[in-house]
Amino acid sequence: MDMKVAAEAGLGGPIDRYLAALHRRISEVRDGAIATYIPELAKVDPELFGIAIATVDGRVYTAGDAGVPFTIQSISKAFVYGYTLAEYGRDYVLSRIGVEPTGEAFNSIVLDEVHNRPFNPMVNAGAMAAAELIKGETPEARIATMLSALSRFAGRSLHIDDDVHRSEQATGHRNRAIAYMMLNSGMIHSPPETILDIYFRQCSVRVTCSDLAVMAATLANDGVNPLTGEVALERDYVQDILTVMNSCGMYNYAGQWSYEVGMPAKSGVSGGIIAIIPGQIGIGVFSPRLDLHGHSVRGVRVCKEISETFGLHIFRNHTNSGAVIRHELTGAVVRSKRMRAPHERERLDKEGQRIRLIEVQGGLFFGSTERLVRRVDEISVEADYIILDLRRVHDADTAAGRLLVELDTGLAERGRRLILAHMRADGRLASLHALMAAHGDGEARLFEHRDNALEWCENSLLASVADARDLTKFSLAQLDIFKGLDRDEIRVLEGMVRPMVFEAGETIVREGDEARLFFVVARGVVTVQLRIRQDGGDRVLRVASLGPGVSFGEMALIDGGRRSADIVADERAVCYGFSVEQLRETGKTHPNLLLTIMGNMMRDFSERLRRANGEIRALEQ
Repeated sequence: MDMKVAAEAGLGGPIDRYLAALHRRISEVRDGAIATYIPELAKVDPELFGIAIATVDGRVYTAGDAGVPFTIQSISKAFVYGYTLAEYGRDYVLSRIGVEPTGEAFNSIVLDEVHNRPFNPMVNAGAMAAAELIKGETPEARIATMLSALSRFAGRSLHIDDDVHRSEQATGHRNRAIAYMMLNSGMIHSPPETILDIYFRQCSVRVTCSDLAVMAATLANDGVNPLTGEVALERDYVQDILTVMNSCGMYNYAGQWSYEVGMPAKSGVSGGIIAIIPGQIGIGVFSPRLDLHGHSVRGVRVCKEISETFGLHIFRNHTNSGAVIRHELTGAVVRSKRMRAPHERERLDKEGQRIRLIEVQGGLFFGSTERLVRRVDEISVEADYIILDLRRVHDADTAAGRLLVELDTGLAERGRRLILAHMRADGRLASLHALMAAHGDGEARLFEHRDNALEWCENSLLASVADARDLTKFSLAQLDIFKGLDRDEIRVLEGMVRPMVFEAGETIVREGDEARLFFVVARGVVTVQLRIRQDGGDRVLRVASLGPGVSFGEMALIDGGRRSADIVADERAVCYGFSVEQLRETGKTHPNLLLTIMGNMMRDFSERLRRANGEIRALEQ
């Protein structure tokens, strides 16, 4: 199911729910005031508020008024600066526009007179110098070039708001003063009104909050638009934009912003803010009320909370998020070491799609975990049990924990179960283990090994589709190893069966013992295990678990010999024991009895071998 459809159906994922809650909470903030020095901006509804997050692989999450258009204003400066770098090269642009922060407001009349250039491209003076560099033989051609450049970042055609443009033209006298000062000192060479016209037009381009997130995600994605796949800017210049945004994008608040939020960002007086986490996401926020620095009050709050909640400060080290999912398997393909009776295997073949196992790899942080939870949310439409195999995960940060908690909550609301495997309280994922254990409802959900997780899911699934068969009663005819025997042959077996009860932890068969009996489990679970000598001690390796209806020790019917492993009762177990010697003797007078049992054994071994081969092929794909 498409994530947008899922959200509309009330099945939104963790990030959708998080953004909705964040939007509700910050909607209560009503500090700040709308910019009025551009009259057209003063007409906007002060309660408009949108949030959007776009990932580097093209997923856009939104909350609130993310589709409401407004003008881009100073946010355009970052993208026009990128255009100039691509057209003229780093050295030339640096000779015309510096990269030093001013510590002043965006419209300060202050210039770098030592180098005879504006201090940086994020203040108005630097943006005007960049606007002069937009190519075109005519004013109309230059406007088309500017719109084309911005549209590549947004992934759609953008247009100018003529009312806002006229309002800026009528009231932009301070910008005119800056432009004429720059002309006087030789920082620009074209007529100021010509430069101002295109500058006012670029600030008047209409965008939405979602557009801003995609534009930001394009920078996060090394200049490639995540929606269209088009290269909006060569990757070599992306670092230049992000560096200047980090030091200058928030003007005289840039240092504190970088310290507290830690994302390259750019704001605009219409109430927009973009923020970028390289390699992961772009954020767009829109809310018109501004603080004393000229930044959206709610926008600043949103970015701070997202950064703090998910640990997204850029100076936290993260790895690539693209390959978080190593493999996906269904319960119809991969099974636990629990050896099942044929009828149970048939059930798991039919219903196994309801169990999904995802092998996860690398580090879990916001970008990688977002991809993981998005995939889990997609497959949860069909799967009831979803296992995350975390054995190849070397780290999980606060963002990963938060997203997995949100994912677990959402799945539980829809009757699904999230199961985490290879989780130990004292392992490298100890903090994630503690967080998930504290969040849980007491059901089995965290397992040290994926095999235990698979067995738990299989047991739960089989219990939910249980048939009328009851293997806890003394009924040999119901046991698969005796399938095909007639009534007289079953009576012969009943005369030689030895019901045996074993308490939890009791050894039923010991490695090296002479094989005199073979068994069928009637009740409870037993485990086949090997003792491996290692570093001067013994390590117990679980080979398989056996439940009702499954036989063990039957190879003694073929070759006798000695036991090759220990078999221990996991819980109080009832087993049916049969003397190997007596069965062989009975076979002389009832040859069909022994042939049928051995034929059932061979079919069972063959089916297990085919399944093992299928699982190996699936794992090798």
